[in-house]
Amino acid sequence: MHVHGAAPQAGNPQGAVRILRVSLLLTFLYILATAIAGVRGNSLALISEAGHNVSDFLALLLSLLAIYLQARPPSSTKTFGYQRAGVLAAFVNAIFLVALSFYIFYEAAGRLLHPVPVHSGLMMVTAAAGVLMNGAITLLLFRSGKDVNIRSAFLHMLGDTLSTSAVIAGGWGIMLTGKYWIDPALSFGIGALILWSSLGIIRETLHILLEGTPRGMELERVTEAIQGIKGVLDVHDLHIWSLGSETHALSCHIRIADIPVSASDLILHEVKDRLRELFHIYHTTIQLENIVCEVAHGCVISVTETHTSHRHTH
Repeated sequence: MHVHGAAPQAGNPQGAVRILRVSLLLTFLYILATAIAGVRGNSLALISEAGHNVSDFLALLLSLLAIYLQARPPSSTKTFGYQRAGVLAAFVNAIFLVALSFYIFYEAAGRLLHPVPVHSGLMMVTAAAGVLMNGAITLLLFRSGKDVNIRSAFLHMLGDTLSTSAVIAGGWGIMLTGKYWIDPALSFGIGALILWSSLGIIRETLHILLEGTPRGMELERVTEAIQGIKGVLDVHDLHIWSLGSETHALSCHIRIADIPVSASDLILHEVKDRLRELFHIYHTTIQLENIVCEVAHGCVISVTETHTSHRHTH
């Protein structure tokens, strides 16, 4: 017997697509403006800022591609569809962020040892435009959903907004004091913030890719909830994992008495309803049985048993 329930989509995918498209256009225009201003003003800081925004452009493009892949339907070779495309995109984005943070450390160290003259006025004006653009994109991404793919893009843009703000603060400080070490000193702090945020994304995405138990989900609580249903004698071989950052799946074996199929159907539906209401788990594979199975190598029921009852739900 099969009972199918589709999990609701988290967030607003179409809204996220629109936001990412607008963000890509704005970021591309800012890259051009910053590069031109850097060349005309002979400012290495602005040219570096343009290169930094190229990484943002690629991160946003990767997130947009992941959303399109996630929308593709399941197939005979991808039975769960492409829900983890967003997780992979977030992982790759985070790796880029780690590399970027170490590049910032390297450049900052070099500038502390060999200060570079900065055109503070041009730097501040161009950076101010970047703060407005990146800040708007960051706010839109923050409101668009909790998906780990979008959150990785949000962190990428947040880091860029902060770094661009630091360019303004550094330009102002240099203009007042003439101390060129202010710029690399601020860069160290920004790099540390980017590194800390990206490591958190890497930990979360690896946990999902390794099919770990979803954050905040306790197997003991799930077991107790199922065992609290009338007719359930035992729950074992329980597994919970994430298909995407907001979509979870469950499989387990439930032992019940040797009862008619109609009675076991009621138990099955009640289990499914409880999992949906209490834990927001919509994709389930549940096997009902009326004997104790051997669990030495997973739950295996001997083929010699003749009174075993199995029911599955998806």
